[in-house]
Amino acid sequence: MLSYKNSTKEIKDSGTETAIISLGATEQFGPYLPMHLDTLIAEVYANSFGEALQAYVLPTIPFNTSEEHANCIGTVTVSPNILTAMIEEIITNLHRQGFKKFVICNGHGGAYWESAFVKYINFKYPELLVITTHRHLAWEEALKEAGIEGLNETHGGLLSVCTAMWLCPELVKLESMGSDVPTENNKFADYIFWDKLTADGCWGKFEKDHYTPEELANIGEKFWTTYISKRSEKLNSVMEEAYRRKMT
Repeated sequence: MLSYKNSTKEIKDSGTETAIISLGATEQFGPYLPMHLDTLIAEVYANSFGEALQAYVLPTIPFNTSEEHANCIGTVTVSPNILTAMIEEIITNLHRQGFKKFVICNGHGGAYWESAFVKYINFKYPELLVITTHRHLAWEEALKEAGIEGLNETHGGLLSVCTAMWLCPELVKLESMGSDVPTENNKFADYIFWDKLTADGCWGKFEKDHYTPEELANIGEKFWTTYISKRSEKLNSVMEEAYRRKMT
């Protein structure tokens, strides 16, 4: 794996034609968690995929389409038009240098623009390939592996706390937060700010003292390493076969 921490000579000498573009977010995670969790997750994704593909890993972009959280102070949301225009610029610049294959990985679940963007870029630029990673059943299998099978939350609940306790424990205040959100609110999730649909921005619940800090960190690590591993499976073979078929 190579990254922006390597020199130009090292990247050139590696012969890699693949680049990893990752995106996180800067958005509220309730009253007690830091706002860069999605960015930290995206960095873990990118490094794992970079290792699997021996690719060039770019710095993670810390902003995304976070409109649902935009009423909460500190959250930054970028329109899909601006965001995808910037990613297209990154891809075309790297393509001029010889990169031919690109992987988009997202740490933010609300990035609905991703699938449409990938399809559009592959249509617009027949001489390069852009892919995302396979997600089928990976989430459910990771929940089971982490011992939290059946967990029903969207944002800012137990799993978010576990994630933070693994990736940045020094920034976490372990206090109860969140609540059971009425199921009927799901149909409004893409239309209304979440501070109007939830008690404190958390679409999920965390109750302190149910787990030790060590247990929380272990759950976070087990979940994400399993989930990302599942999404990395056959990544290289899928990318190479897709590229071969597209270029034929």
